[in-house]
Amino acid sequence: MEEEFTRRDFLKATGAAGVALSGVRLAEAQDPVPPEQERSAAGLRVPPLEVVRVGFVGVGARGAGHVEQFLLLEGVEVKAICDTFEPAAKAAADRCERAGRPRPDLYTQGDYDYHRMLNRDDVDIVIISTPWDWHVQMSVDTMLSGKHAFVEVPAATTVEGCWELVETAEQTQRHCMMMENVCYGREELLVLNLCRRGVFGELLHGEAAYIHDLRSQMNDIGRGTGSWRTVQHTKRNGNLYPTHGLGPVCQYMNINRGDRMDYLVSMSSPALGRALYAKEHFPAGHIRNRERYVCGDINSSLVKTVGGRTILVQWDTTTPRPYTRLNLIQGTRGVWAGFPNRVVVEGISPNTHSWEQGEGLSRWFEEYEHPLWVRIGEEAKRVGGHGGMDFVMLWRLVYCLRNGLPLDQDVYDAASWSVIAPLSEWSVARRSQSVEVPDFTRGKWKTMEPLGIVS
Repeated sequence: MEEEFTRRDFLKATGAAGVALSGVRLAEAQDPVPPEQERSAAGLRVPPLEVVRVGFVGVGARGAGHVEQFLLLEGVEVKAICDTFEPAAKAAADRCERAGRPRPDLYTQGDYDYHRMLNRDDVDIVIISTPWDWHVQMSVDTMLSGKHAFVEVPAATTVEGCWELVETAEQTQRHCMMMENVCYGREELLVLNLCRRGVFGELLHGEAAYIHDLRSQMNDIGRGTGSWRTVQHTKRNGNLYPTHGLGPVCQYMNINRGDRMDYLVSMSSPALGRALYAKEHFPAGHIRNRERYVCGDINSSLVKTVGGRTILVQWDTTTPRPYTRLNLIQGTRGVWAGFPNRVVVEGISPNTHSWEQGEGLSRWFEEYEHPLWVRIGEEAKRVGGHGGMDFVMLWRLVYCLRNGLPLDQDVYDAASWSVIAPLSEWSVARRSQSVEVPDFTRGKWKTMEPLGIVS
């Protein structure tokens, strides 16, 4: 603990100063506090915002979609857009004008021009949709400037980065939400409702995954998601992208809110698929053939919780395999599994040896549809964005901000879901030794309220 406090003091003494020197004006009320006086970010409430004034950092493929959907929400103003690629920033600003909104100010003068945007007094929240390695620094800078950070997945790629997010959110009392959109999918919200209503009995085991053939992203050279994601495969070996499948399962199990992830073991398959794709699709001297891919094509990690439950987390963006997030939750009375959706519940299903699926699931949706989807599901499907989950997520976070409510995902979720990546790398490198998952809540998980079913 003494060593941990020393590091925490260092971050507060030098991290804030470093940001100030780089050009970000610190919010006056965000003075560092001694460790013994640290405030929690659990259940964080901030004063309601009558209008949510938004700045964007990164408006490429993902960020552009966020701009488009924010323009559909009541009580939102798009104030500023930052992107190092000026055509993307201008395209996002044009979209605002076409929607009948004022043209936002643009910040396109290099990697750190977002600092100028953070110095504005008319921005409340910042949406960060940039390459992974920028997520921690941009989120920390945002919170230290007095604004709330909403960052794409994963929130961090190192254990230290996860801690820095937690400590900055606690210090500043600003929201830091990782925008895990899958938690707002129709099926995931339905399953959350089923879990809360005890349909599956006591929960025992979950399975989460991100299985998605993304080899074509290797064709992005210089610009595009694949231009920087491909490089990750040359530097790291583990589960590099755990949160899409894991986030919903953690919410089902009340992770950080009654239980927490305790330790994990991880192993990776050989790294063959990326080199094979490069050989078959690029000339011999091409950069993709000169790179050495070290990340195993398939990673499997097994997590044990303090309460004794188990979670399988898999990742594979390299092999020719249909998309799946698994989304399985097993309890003492029944099970739900995704892709395709199917369910068995003892005493309700005809028997426990055959799945209810297809049209047979209609009665489950009729009785257990989540209230959020009942309220805005039709509009979400019309608007789109991964089947509507993007719109539901943004609608919900704006609703919480305008009503001064805690967010559905907090900084502890961002850290604990994201930290699976670097911990899996550690375990893989050490013949699958077990490694402890840090308790980012510092014991508060024992008293934090489970995520409710909003009405």
